[in-house]
Amino acid sequence: QVQLVESGGGLVQAGGSLRLSCAASGSIFSINAMGWYRQAPGKQRELVATIPRAGRTNYADSVKGRFAIFTNNAKNIVWLQMNSLKPEDTAVYYCNALTGTKVGGFWGQGTQVTVSS
Repeated sequence: QVQLVESGGGLVQAGGSLRLSCAASGSIFSINAMGWYRQAPGKQRELVATIPRAGRTNYADSVKGRFAIFTNNAKNIVWLQMNSLKPEDTAVYYCNALTGTKVGGFWGQGTQVTVSS
């Protein structure tokens, strides 16, 4: 089992920045990749960015050049630095940890990000 706790959401004006963090505990050795997803009202959950234990990061086209995902050396904390935020970035952001033991991996409780115009 992996437990994920997110923090760092809030209200920000367009053009501003926020940094989200996600701390993993439990069977962190089983984590193959971590990522951030988001879900806006009335829309499906979508990928924002992922970072594997080894390999290249991956970003949604809509956030490339504005967001950055990174982890600590222990690979048990992942951050999402969000710059040049737009109102369309408003959503609940979820942290995800992929392992080989559970389809779809484990999810955090989500943190609200609201960008005002």
